[in-house]
Amino acid sequence: MKKLQAILAQLELTLAIQQVPKSPPPDFIRMACTTTSVSYKNPLTVDELIQALLTGKVPAGEKPHLRALLDEAAPSLLKGIVLEAGRWSRPGKAEKNLARIARDIGASRRIEDWLNTA
Repeated sequence: MKKLQAILAQLELTLAIQQVPKSPPPDFIRMACTTTSVSYKNPLTVDELIQALLTGKVPAGEKPHLRALLDEAAPSLLKGIVLEAGRWSRPGKAEKNLARIARDIGASRRIEDWLNTA
């Protein structure tokens, strides 16, 4: 350490040891809304997605957004939105509501398959 400090002193540098700041956890709901809204004029809002996950009902005019989300998003993103929405509901409700939405809008991917393996 003393050798390193001597070298740094010759270079007019100092060594600072700091704790690496923790990055905030991913905001899966915001990511899902952004990803899903790319191809549409009107975006799916965070509030609309949360409401859909908490009620199991598709917001007016958002069926294409949710179909794109359910058919194209990575399973890790879908699991993330279920976990986030689960903070505001009783256990298992967001999962059931997402599966219900998938059935109601005719999503091609079987959401129950990855929900049961989570």
